[in-house]
Amino acid sequence: MSQNEDISQTVPQVNSESETQTVKPITLRPPLASPYSQPLDLNPPTPQWLEATWHVTHSSLPMWKSKRNVRITYKILDSDATPKLDDMVTYQALNGKKVKNVHGIDTPVSTSGVGDGWAYNWRGVGWLKIASSHWEVIGYGNDNGAAEEGVEGENGYIVTYFAKTLFTPAGIDICCRNPEGVSKAVLEGIKRALREAEDENIRKLAGEVFEVKRDGARED
Repeated sequence: MSQNEDISQTVPQVNSESETQTVKPITLRPPLASPYSQPLDLNPPTPQWLEATWHVTHSSLPMWKSKRNVRITYKILDSDATPKLDDMVTYQALNGKKVKNVHGIDTPVSTSGVGDGWAYNWRGVGWLKIASSHWEVIGYGNDNGAAEEGVEGENGYIVTYFAKTLFTPAGIDICCRNPEGVSKAVLEGIKRALREAEDENIRKLAGEVFEVKRDGARED
């Protein structure tokens, strides 16, 4: 994909024995609404791979600056090839112990040339039913390889893009199965791919990414 042509160098990673390893180049795709969106030669993450609890480790969304220990749990709701997902976001305020939640349902969006499994429309549940948003997976993988090749592990990560709504700006989340997040090398690879995207809106969001506080102080 063109926005990744100049990020194809490997990222050095140093392990505890000071041996240099290489991290597979990070591939990010532009959002569907981007003028740079085009047919993909990448496979989307499977629903089974997404079905997990993800820790939001970094974000550009201002709402997470006042929150900590943010987690998103996806659960498959039906047997369709690309099923709806139960979407439960839980978090704590910076100075509060109570775990709060935002519950919704994700409906997959089918787009010609891109395929299913990359994009979802979110609709709130209960009193949040009037609220809706659109989000997409723009990248995913593991520290030790690409998830689309069937590699799974506790350091699986996803990079998600959220379209602008009436109440929130467009934004990016970086999430990981491991609450500690991905390695520094992989994180830098993700940030570099964001900074060097062809879409100027993604490049702008890259400069707004911050670390979301995680202190393990949740009792659930």
